[in-house]
Amino acid sequence: MPRGLYIIVFRRPPLAKGSTPTPSTMETPRHERVLIVGAGTGLSAALARLFSREGMKVALASRNPGKLAALCAETGARAFACDSVNPAQVRRLFSEVEGEQGEPDAVVYNASARVHGPLVELEPGEVEQALAVTAFGGFLVAQEAARRMLPRKRGAILFTGASASVKGYPQSAPFAMGKFALRGLAQSMARELAPRGIHVAHFVIDGGIARPGRAAPSDAPESLLDPDAIAANYLYVLRQPRSAWTWEIELRPWVEKF
Repeated sequence: MPRGLYIIVFRRPPLAKGSTPTPSTMETPRHERVLIVGAGTGLSAALARLFSREGMKVALASRNPGKLAALCAETGARAFACDSVNPAQVRRLFSEVEGEQGEPDAVVYNASARVHGPLVELEPGEVEQALAVTAFGGFLVAQEAARRMLPRKRGAILFTGASASVKGYPQSAPFAMGKFALRGLAQSMARELAPRGIHVAHFVIDGGIARPGRAAPSDAPESLLDPDAIAANYLYVLRQPRSAWTWEIELRPWVEKF
């Protein structure tokens, strides 16, 4: 046999007609269409800008989509009206997004509501509404997303939590109740859906977030989280190879106490 360099090429057999390839566990997921529910001018805006720069089609959902006009003009995103606690509106939202942009393969639930005050003075109706927005709406949105992602065995559902997801503060019982519930939903979903190809992740945002009209005080200039820095972590989680998925990540400014 003559001496020399031999190159051996292994070829995969062709896929059967109508079949889809199975992604490698080390393959970096690619998401083309993202839906952000509970969109505003803070974290949601930072997410929209980043995802748009990364080439994704972005859909934004809000009870008042008119306030998102400038963000849509900047990013090319589309805004949709939706009250996340209304099952019919959530179903309509997904149908409208699919009709205009195709099925979202990443969904971010960013909506929440706060009611502050001493426990004995809280208005039950306001507490009920806060729980509905913070937790029940997350369930409705996640359910519609999962129904569409499971047949394709791929997709990502991300939830925005808070310090209150893991520790309750005085005079903030409704927010803690809602965020604890949302975290429980995310954990349960991650255990159920991850083995079926759906990446579910929960973000504990442990600290205040800077936004237009809310700047850090002069004596603590780095006490607020930069929304662009948070958004970079959402993108990082979206692109995790499924061989090493995380279901939760905590983010806080370096000056924040645990």
